Amino acid sequence: MPHSNEPFVYPPTPQGSQVDVYHGVEVPDPYRWLEDPDSEETQAWVEAQNQVTFQFLNQIAVRDRLQQRLTQLWDYEKYGIPFRGGDAQKYGVPERYFYFKNDGLQNQSVLYTLTSLDAEPRVLLDPNKLSEDGTVALSGLVISEDARLMAYGLSTSGSDWQAWQVRDIETGQDLSDRLEWIKFSGAAWTHDNQGFFYSRYDEPNEATKLEAINYFQKLYYHHLGTPQAEDLLIYQRSDQPEWGFNGGVTEDGRYLIISVWRGTDPKNLVFYKDLSDPNAAVVELISEFEASYSFIDNEGSTFWFQTDLEAPRGRVIAIDIQAPDRENWRELIPQAVETLEGVGLLNHQFVASYLKDARSQIKIFDLEGAFVREVVLPGIGSAGGFGGRREDTETFYSFTSFTTPPTIYRYDMVNGESSVFRQPTVAFNPDEYETKQVFYASKDGTQVPMFITYKKGLQLDGNNPTYLYGYGGFNVSLTPSFSVSNLVWMELGGVYAMPNLRGGGEYGEEWHQAGTKLNKQNVFDDFIAAAEWLIANQYTAPSKLAIGGGSNGGLLVGACMTQRPDLFAAALPAVGVMDMLRFHKFTIGWAWTSDYGSPEESEEFKALYGYSPLHNLKPGTAYPATLITTADHDDRVVPAHSFKFAAALQAAHQGSAPVLIRIETKAGHGAGKPTAKVIEEVSDRWAFLVQILNIPIAAEG
Repeated sequence: MPHSNEPFVYPPTPQGSQVDVYHGVEVPDPYRWLEDPDSEETQAWVEAQNQVTFQFLNQIAVRDRLQQRLTQLWDYEKYGIPFRGGDAQKYGVPERYFYFKNDGLQNQSVLYTLTSLDAEPRVLLDPNKLSEDGTVALSGLVISEDARLMAYGLSTSGSDWQAWQVRDIETGQDLSDRLEWIKFSGAAWTHDNQGFFYSRYDEPNEATKLEAINYFQKLYYHHLGTPQAEDLLIYQRSDQPEWGFNGGVTEDGRYLIISVWRGTDPKNLVFYKDLSDPNAAVVELISEFEASYSFIDNEGSTFWFQTDLEAPRGRVIAIDIQAPDRENWRELIPQAVETLEGVGLLNHQFVASYLKDARSQIKIFDLEGAFVREVVLPGIGSAGGFGGRREDTETFYSFTSFTTPPTIYRYDMVNGESSVFRQPTVAFNPDEYETKQVFYASKDGTQVPMFITYKKGLQLDGNNPTYLYGYGGFNVSLTPSFSVSNLVWMELGGVYAMPNLRGGGEYGEEWHQAGTKLNKQNVFDDFIAAAEWLIANQYTAPSKLAIGGGSNGGLLVGACMTQRPDLFAAALPAVGVMDMLRFHKFTIGWAWTSDYGSPEESEEFKALYGYSPLHNLKPGTAYPATLITTADHDDRVVPAHSFKFAAALQAAHQGSAPVLIRIETKAGHGAGKPTAKVIEEVSDRWAFLVQILNIPIAAEG
């Protein structure tokens, strides 16, 4: 039995009388009280909801077995891409390599350092020792130019807030420096190794630090050995509350490059400061938000940028800051058919990463933009890495696909050959699975690609349990990647389908914009069309189809299950944006208006109100079985979204399918989540689907 026909008894959720008026439209918000995660009422509600949810999950017999299999498969060595730190030649210090490695089930990966690739690695930082339950995570690091020091950021319980410290690489001891209230920032050392640039917010109110809105980021310079209160303010804009600043130092040490961002819009400004002159002013090189500009490197006064200016799929240009007028800009690598994802500089050549129908393609060009060669990759999948300095003749990259765990390769920039550096061993046979890419028509006729992966020998009889996963937003591209959780799903006989919806970055900025603001409905239409294609082509049926996604993907699931409750048997929205009228009032939510639009604008309000999952639940409707997942202190997408949606869904839903919420404690939006918590959550997710989709499980194995 998928679930009993007895209606579920849910914890009572009192309704308040709050009504807001938007552009003359009255909108009730009866669950406003759930926006306070720390109130006694909310905490009691969380406890009561979890009790009902875990009562249901605990009685699913296969859950423990799923957890055992996930644990068994997860237990393999995972390697990060090695990178070199510091400029050994310039400072006359030994070469140093750094890489992350996880033995298998460690909650957090461990950072190692070594003086040559054959040397014995030494632990530099083990985040697992910073908390008993693995909830303190390393959230950023940068090595000083002389490779003697490492500045690093730590995040606790999944929060976006970071505290930064400095460690002596040789001794492994921390210096006295400690910087706080850092968020959405890296760090960049000056070449005298005396300190680094970073960005922070003013100290928030302790009581509301996980919900309060984040405005007025400021760029500082921290001089080693001095208290944070004495840090030098480099740049701020008291007239621009939404502006944020990423400071980077050029490889020659001469310039501070300031990328100015505003929300999640890919468009940015570029300012710079000449570090050779202590009194140099900050110069506005690009002062209009009209395109994205990503600084690659410089040669003297010539700055190289990757940009989508007049090239929605990306190109490389050169700007001489001594003649910065636009008529003097030069195009080096023109826009291609494929989407340009990133560019690095190695061996005095540009290494350009492209996406071709959502899979990786790497091309090398000389400094004038002439094509040199394409990097031969091990197959169809996703490649990342290719980091390093201009002089480097070696680099490293990772390659993965739906059935290939991330394998690390060393690449020789001179002869163009790849060799395996680290290859993990996972207890499964990749040859038993296959992946194909199909193209289907969305509602308006747009062709959308979709990857489908499953165990070989699949019968197209319309009876396969299928998990349709999507995102569709913020210029994010979904590319093939290995996942133990998806592997366990396919072992159950499940099909894993991943469409590349509009709103993502797979086909450049036009594809992204086609899924934003007043066009956001395209994203939901693309996802619904993917479901209909899978049903029409006999992969599955509505009674066997589940949909899932997280964050903006949680919004996707919420919108599609409210628009087409008949099409899916189960829905798994994770840490989703569910209240499209109040998302901009918490932490960094205001930044998402570049993708979603703003409820303050009349036309955008109509669009948002038209699909907002919270506001489109209709009483008396039989919704798919739903397992909402969130964390009680997510400070990216605050849990109020999921809390209010769960309360409203339970009130509106008619039918025997369970609509539940699983609320993780001591966790945030997902970054840095301990392995143990991830495995528990995935076990619950798949157990829920085994029960709801009535998946037959063999007595053993």
